[in-house]
Amino acid sequence: MLIRTGFDIRFETDSPVPMLALLHVRPERQKDLRTPEVLQTDPPVPHRNFIDHFGNVATRLVVPQGGVTLRSDFVIEDPGTPDIVNPAAKQQNIEDLPDAVLPFLLASRYCEVTKLADEAWAIAGQAEPGWARVQALVDAAHERIQFDYLKASTDHTARSAYDEGFGVCRDFAHLAITLCRAANIPARYCTGYLGDIGIDPIDAPMDFSAWFEAWLDGRWYTFDARHNTPRIARIVMARGRDATDTALTTAFGSARLVRFEVHTDEVAGTDLTRPPPETALPQFARGAA
Repeated sequence: MLIRTGFDIRFETDSPVPMLALLHVRPERQKDLRTPEVLQTDPPVPHRNFIDHFGNVATRLVVPQGGVTLRSDFVIEDPGTPDIVNPAAKQQNIEDLPDAVLPFLLASRYCEVTKLADEAWAIAGQAEPGWARVQALVDAAHERIQFDYLKASTDHTARSAYDEGFGVCRDFAHLAITLCRAANIPARYCTGYLGDIGIDPIDAPMDFSAWFEAWLDGRWYTFDARHNTPRIARIVMARGRDATDTALTTAFGSARLVRFEVHTDEVAGTDLTRPPPETALPQFARGAA
């Protein structure tokens, strides 16, 4: 299938503000691009890309006084297959894990492993090691949190989401990641596009999404604690330990978010030159996942 996706984001500033952005698809998905993925700035602003230490495409720029609009609109091909489900996948012993996987067992800014260890093992102890254990922890995170966009907060951690019982997709991911790590299962945070493709349309403005991956049987598997069901057409933009490593934009100064629009729609091959679909403007400024 072909998916047309992109964004229109505007920041306003009172003075020049350096910014780091993770707004490109991951390098391993760039082979699937069917039209160029170009970050456009209005006004034109010099910017350059580099690969960060998690393998994400990062962009450096300086937002000029007054502000800048960041836009992208491209078509990418996706196999249209749902997330892989492998109930036979086994959990590896820590001593057998690859060196590069070990950091995803450790606590991080939003994933306080030691603060949820007792809760994690109370759940994990009831399930067999491997896929069943991860799914039990995902189920627990899914059932513990009620989705509430109006209560979104960058201060929310896995522990506070567990205690308060509400959050957005990043909170579901943080909680499930923390429970997995506490049970000695490596888990990493993912953010990207996930449109209403293959499901009934959701009556809400489109946004970026967050999910996570767990390491089982020598590879990473996708899990989604918010939706808790296999989905199609995930387009990953960034991976890291948590939302700190994968913030779509990080401003090193005061930059007010005044517009945030995302579109993700399946299209036919003949639709590649059509304008992007109309996107509803949110009623309040929104932060990136």
